[in-house]
Amino acid sequence: MPNLISRIVLKTDPPTATAAAAPRTSAVRRLLLLTAGAGALVLCVALSLALGSRSIPISTVIDALTGSGSGSGGDADVVTGLRVPRTLVGLAVGAALGVAGAVAQGVTRNPLASPITLGINAGASFAVVAAIYGLGLSRPVEYVPFAFLGAAVAAVAAYAMSRRGGDLDPVRLALGGTVLTVVLTSWTSALMLASHRTLDEARFWLAGSIAGRQLDTLTPVLPFLALGLVGAFAVAPALNALALGDEAAQALGVPVARIRVLGGLAVVLLAGSAVAVAGPVAFIGLAAPHLVRPLLGNDHRWLLPGCLITGPLLLLAADVLGRLVVRPSEIEVGIVTAFLGAPLLAVLARKVAR
Repeated sequence: MPNLISRIVLKTDPPTATAAAAPRTSAVRRLLLLTAGAGALVLCVALSLALGSRSIPISTVIDALTGSGSGSGGDADVVTGLRVPRTLVGLAVGAALGVAGAVAQGVTRNPLASPITLGINAGASFAVVAAIYGLGLSRPVEYVPFAFLGAAVAAVAAYAMSRRGGDLDPVRLALGGTVLTVVLTSWTSALMLASHRTLDEARFWLAGSIAGRQLDTLTPVLPFLALGLVGAFAVAPALNALALGDEAAQALGVPVARIRVLGGLAVVLLAGSAVAVAGPVAFIGLAAPHLVRPLLGNDHRWLLPGCLITGPLLLLAADVLGRLVVRPSEIEVGIVTAFLGAPLLAVLARKVAR
């Protein structure tokens, strides 16, 4: 035993200059990567403002944003009246979905967890369509409370189905979320088929789109979105301990049950906000964490800021792509992300199975 203690002391005390510099190097590298991601996001925002059914020069976009008046009135109105609100909505929805996916995967210790695979999006969608069918809602701003209610009920149901002997089973959680998504999607389709008015009101929203969204649609969910982000970043250090397993996390003093509740509440607030504004946009929450981890690692204190940037980057890139593919028409962003995200889900499923 004395020999063992001496070897440990010799290894760890005093620290070498190389060992002390390693964390600083890693932090600098991560900061540089986050800065590069922020730069890419700024570029994507510029493309979102400039590209669409007709292209607008960047100089005209800048003139419209600064109010210099040197650009043409028609183009300036398109930028400020349509594309600026659409881009801001895309930033908010993408950030919410990206962070929600990272927290969902951390809370459940399941790399396939996301608002869509856990049934949260399907729950929010069913609640909104049921409200359209039963209450005659017609404006996206009216969908907000029902989206939150549906997301919360679906999250609780998925969690209840995943319990095994008092512990959370990640495999059962993924299966339960999948079953829940199938059931709720079929109920949603049944309601839409039962009423032509419901079908007309909900079909474009269900495709997942930020086209035509104005700031009055985003404003009511901003407090919930901000609260969800605060909650997500608050539990980030505990999620690192949770990745070691429940017993190890409890040994480190982490209140596992409380962290799961807080993390789940953050996911519901973020996913509910995104679905209420843009409809059920698929795969952003699943893809963003998997794209960030190889660059920033598994530490949630870095992973969440990376997803905060990567989520809107992916969503705006998909939205711009949808505008250009069939110009002058466009494809809803939810269809583009589903088309591109389905192969990603297949690859991740094979990787996890190994």
